[in-house]
Amino acid sequence: MSSHREAPEISKDPVADNTDVYAFVSPDAPDTVTLIANFIPLQSPSGGPNFFEFGDDVIYNIYIDNNNDAQPEITYSFRFTTKVRNPNTFLYNTGQITSITDPAYNRPQTYTVTRTAKGGSSTVLRSGLSVPPVNVGVRSTPNYAQLARQAVYSLPGSRKVFAGQRSDAFHVDLGSIFDLGALRPFQNLHLIPSAAAMGVNGVQGFNVHTIALQVPITDLTTGGVRPTGVTDRNANVGVWAGANRQKSKVWDATQARMVGHGSWVQVSRLGNPLFNEVIVPMAEKDKWNAKGPFFDKDFAKYVAQPELAGLLPVLYPGVFPNLAAYKKDRADLLAILLTGIPNGIIPGFQNYTGPIQSDMLRLNVAIPPASKPSPYGILGGDLAGFPNGRRIGDDVVAIELRAIAGATIGLVDPSYTADAAASQLTDGTTNTNLPLLPVFPYLGTPAGGYQSKPGVPAA
Repeated sequence: MSSHREAPEISKDPVADNTDVYAFVSPDAPDTVTLIANFIPLQSPSGGPNFFEFGDDVIYNIYIDNNNDAQPEITYSFRFTTKVRNPNTFLYNTGQITSITDPAYNRPQTYTVTRTAKGGSSTVLRSGLSVPPVNVGVRSTPNYAQLARQAVYSLPGSRKVFAGQRSDAFHVDLGSIFDLGALRPFQNLHLIPSAAAMGVNGVQGFNVHTIALQVPITDLTTGGVRPTGVTDRNANVGVWAGANRQKSKVWDATQARMVGHGSWVQVSRLGNPLFNEVIVPMAEKDKWNAKGPFFDKDFAKYVAQPELAGLLPVLYPGVFPNLAAYKKDRADLLAILLTGIPNGIIPGFQNYTGPIQSDMLRLNVAIPPASKPSPYGILGGDLAGFPNGRRIGDDVVAIELRAIAGATIGLVDPSYTADAAASQLTDGTTNTNLPLLPVFPYLGTPAGGYQSKPGVPAA
């Protein structure tokens, strides 16, 4: 979770595994949108001497749909190249790394950013951009924040880009939720009860690899037109990310590595957080990863009747009687996750992208950043938050738990009364990861290998 090990096959291929996607109007530059796609989940900071890095054999993509057809009109693609400066050492760095071009950085990566418009040509925005090293420790990378700042580049068209290691900002009680759906703050009410407790952030201390873009709003909208208001037909854009690999790999004895062959195919994708994780059944998760959003009508039945909504009344006896009795298809979830919310449901808000059912983040770019953001997004009265796109600080686990538990049914079915617990559900975690930055790329400085201490296993 959000999509860190969400499907059997992609969990074996972490370099191509898309963990989180964010899309939001930039709080410090409200004429722009920030798009973030994270890959390579649950990175232990001390994982050397072969530290985590982007794959040279993967194409990383961020997609934009701006005409409601559930297919990309704009694609930003990222290709990485790795080299070894000194082949006669096992060391990742042969001394202190004081700049991203330092010769002591023995395994540097560079990358190319390409923008492709549907039906048009591809434009290489820049190439040869440097990826900063990972945060090895106080001796190897003594001023990591400075290294990261050096890796923020300007692109043509008033765009910015960053690619490199960051602290994972997602928070979730992995250990509890996958232990028969326990939510520690409410586990005294569980079918197998224990004392209520605070949540434990299972992602705390781990890093990810981030691709972040900041682009003008007009770079994403149809015809490059700035929307005039919330109900403007050009205001909504769909956003998702993915990773492609070549169809086959063959061991090349001369190069002593696997070499890709054949056409490029999608092996991972992500739009809404937790969609594949919690909605799609295990036997179809890898199939979902291989498809595009246009085909998500094939998975709509799992949104209309989500398995977790049926489990909650069983796991928490007597807590969700109204949810247990509700047998209609979940029109609220179908709107939130697959079409966007139409005008007239929530005052002053809509992010409807048409009838094609497709899993994407849907961002209404005409809604300005909130002066006082709520981690519960629209459920907290904050129209700039999830499911209006997704900000880094949005507590998507709590939001989606509450929605699945019935807190949003009343928006589309006034005859329904939500159970009292539905609006209170949480896994009990907060963002106890490293602090976010106030400026692009917003995600915090990654945890350092030397500075980090492993947790204590328990049985």
